[in-house]
This record gives sequence, structure tokens and C-alpha cells, in this order.
Amino acid sequence: MSQIAVVTGAGRGIGRVVSATLAKNGWTVVAAGRDKKAIESLAEEIGSGSIGIVCDVSDPVSVRNLFENIKEKFGRIDLLFNNAGVVAPGIPIDELSIEDWRKVIDVNISGAFFCTQQAFALMKSQDPQGGRIINNGSISAHVPRTNSAPYTASKHAVTGLTKSSSLDGRAFNIACGQIDIGNADTDLAHSLSAGALQPNGSKMVEPTINPQHVADAVLYMASLPLDANVQFMTVMATTMPYIGRG
Repeated sequence: MSQIAVVTGAGRGIGRVVSATLAKNGWTVVAAGRDKKAIESLAEEIGSGSIGIVCDVSDPVSVRNLFENIKEKFGRIDLLFNNAGVVAPGIPIDELSIEDWRKVIDVNISGAFFCTQQAFALMKSQDPQGGRIINNGSISAHVPRTNSAPYTASKHAVTGLTKSSSLDGRAFNIACGQIDIGNADTDLAHSLSAGALQPNGSKMVEPTINPQHVADAVLYMASLPLDANVQFMTVMATTMPYIGRG
């Protein structure tokens, strides 16, 4: 029987590549996202019984409906990849709107929590019990960029959620880990094509990696037996200015 994976933010970028990679390796993927056309075309493209379900992770009702649909159709889940995320404008902290702050917090932190909460409930009740949760962190979970307070704060919070979920999941055979990703060559990275602002005020075009490398790493984490876990993994371009940033 095929294992069931839920990928949030599946319509584009890392989520899309991860979904396709899981499907190629025998997983049935529930592609979740806000763009109905994007997730449905993805599900059709990757096959393997995969489906697309519209979900706004920042809305707890939408998330609950997602997992109720999954339980009704498949009866269980084996993997949740908490991938959905947004960024705020890269402007000085005192110029940032409260709306932009809240949008990042609602999606990146609350969204990951709502999905984790629903995944826990299903993984605890299913037979056999258990499953795996992988959170998409960021190297910003360790070191910030200039003018990135909302995103950086949210990714630090995701790390806390990862650790708490890992601890709380032990009794129920639920493993939780985190992948921290540097610049991957996706639409999000294209916004940095003219150069990323550096701490000294200069701009620099930074190296990126093929998002397939990220997907392969997620696949490795997901393929482990539940008595083994990658707690944290960082995947980035070798020469990206991360180590020594500042």
C-alpha cells in the first residue's frame, strides 16, 4: 500500500518539486495550497493517485477540512511536509506594516502549528500509529538577513515547534525533523537575481542550488523508519555567504 504524504504550499517552488519527487518514489501525495489550478495540475501531472486540495494554512477551519478530507479518502497519513511560507517586504523594521508582520506569522508559524496539530490527531488515532513531520525551516532559523525580522522570527519559532513536536511525538511513534534551506533556484530566489542586500550595505548575487537537491534530502528524511530521525538538516550552496555571515 502506498504511503500518504501531505505537502503544504505544493503549487510552486520547493513544494512542487518535493511533491513530484515523492510521487516518483511511490508516495501518494496530497498537494495542498491556495491556488486551485496549480495544485490540481500538479496532482494530475505526478499521478500515483495524488490529489490536490485547496487549503489556506493560516485558517484553522481550512486546515481541519483538509485533514478531514484526507482521513475520509485515505484513512491515514504517513508524512506531513510543512512547507507553506511567505516573506515580508525587505524594508527597515520601523517601516514594516502590522499587516505584513501578521501575514508572515499567520502562515509561517500558525499555519505550521495548525497542520501539525491536525497531523498529530490523525497519526495518534490511526493503526498502525505514528508518522513523520518535516518542517521547512530556513537558514534564517539560525542567522538573519538584513531587514527580515518577520521571516527570521517566524523561522526561529518553527525550530521551537520542531523540537516540541519531536519531544511530544515520542510516545506516539511520531518523528519530527526540520530541513533548513539556503538559496534554491525557485521563483522566490529570482527576486534576489539583482543581488541580495548584505550586512555591510552592499548587494551581492548569491549562489543557489537546484531545488531537486532539497527534494532528494526531504525524500531521504521521509524514507527512514520511524525509529530513526534526521532532527535537523541544512542544505545550501557551498559558497553561499551563510557561514561567517555578518
